[in-house]
Amino acid sequence: MATQTKTRIPAGTWRSDPTHSEVGFAIRHVVGTFRGSFGEFEVTLTSDGGGARISGSVRVDSVRVDDEQLHGHLLSPDFFDAERHPRIVFESSAVRSEGDGITVVGELTLKDTRKGIEVHGEITEPLVGPDGKRRVGIDLSDTLDRTELGLDWNTELPQGGMLLGDEVAVEVHLELVEEG
Repeated sequence: MATQTKTRIPAGTWRSDPTHSEVGFAIRHVVGTFRGSFGEFEVTLTSDGGGARISGSVRVDSVRVDDEQLHGHLLSPDFFDAERHPRIVFESSAVRSEGDGITVVGELTLKDTRKGIEVHGEITEPLVGPDGKRRVGIDLSDTLDRTELGLDWNTELPQGGMLLGDEVAVEVHLELVEEG
């Protein structure tokens, strides 16, 4: 019989290492899957050994896609409206270690629209990297309805159906470095 291990959320303050972290998304486009990511973001995990908190933000104009015209459309009021809303922000209200997984409950703010979310994932035990600093890994994923966050632009296809799906898969892969 297998025993379940419990990964604890490490005490301290941990900040994302941008070189070894990624914030990405995927959405249905016509009949395929379109993927993108954000190049500039900050995530902080703070824990006193009893309670933990994760906060983060993404710079909207750092969205990465392979088409300059699409990049401009994503920054426009049709989508992220980067000029008026330059950041996407997340603040947790609870972070729980559950077995070898993690559950993060909080609020996502995009274009002045706030939505409560609960995401699940994995957290690693801290390890010392080659630079001598302690690091912890967190992988989180969720599927969100983009229309609930004010991202409702779409267009009908000539043979019926819509260009974009409403469901967006969000994946966050973090390598966090302990401060101090």
